[in-house]
Amino acid sequence: MVNARESAGQSAPGELESIRSLLNSWLIPNESRVPSDEFGTLAAVQGWSRRQAALVRQLRNDLRHAVESRDTACINEWIGRLSIRPEVQDRDLVYQHDGSAAGHLLAVVVAAVGAGTWARLKACPDCHWVFYDSTRNASKRWCLMYAGGPDGRACGTIAKVRRYRERWGTATDYTRPAGS
Repeated sequence: MVNARESAGQSAPGELESIRSLLNSWLIPNESRVPSDEFGTLAAVQGWSRRQAALVRQLRNDLRHAVESRDTACINEWIGRLSIRPEVQDRDLVYQHDGSAAGHLLAVVVAAVGAGTWARLKACPDCHWVFYDSTRNASKRWCLMYAGGPDGRACGTIAKVRRYRERWGTATDYTRPAGS
């Protein structure tokens, strides 16, 4: 049902994984390539009330935008909206909030921004799957470069093939044009 990315080293460290899972409750399954919103299932599993779920859904949509566009202005708006505030506890910096599910999730995001791990959450430009970039230089662009299984889809490979075909034409003979 869901793109099989967990086994491919896509998980985020610590509590940031809960944010990645939240963001991936909206997805484009490999089988259908039709966008699917699985938020209702996540909300039911978490036991959120309708009011909490509505607020978390709004937060999810804004955080997806922040990950895909690299525009973090909405995070500041949410910090004000949910009254996130820093506090020192036992020499650690923690973020207090209003006690809601959305407040807890946003506190995780703010802590990740402070730790420098938020910037490593990225969305695949093809399937929009959110993954954690654990490469040394944080240059990963695609969810996967190689298919994760017989039914798997490797967005990076597909993009490279697409670029190659655009460059050299769509004919079945992919030899280089004369003089190139």
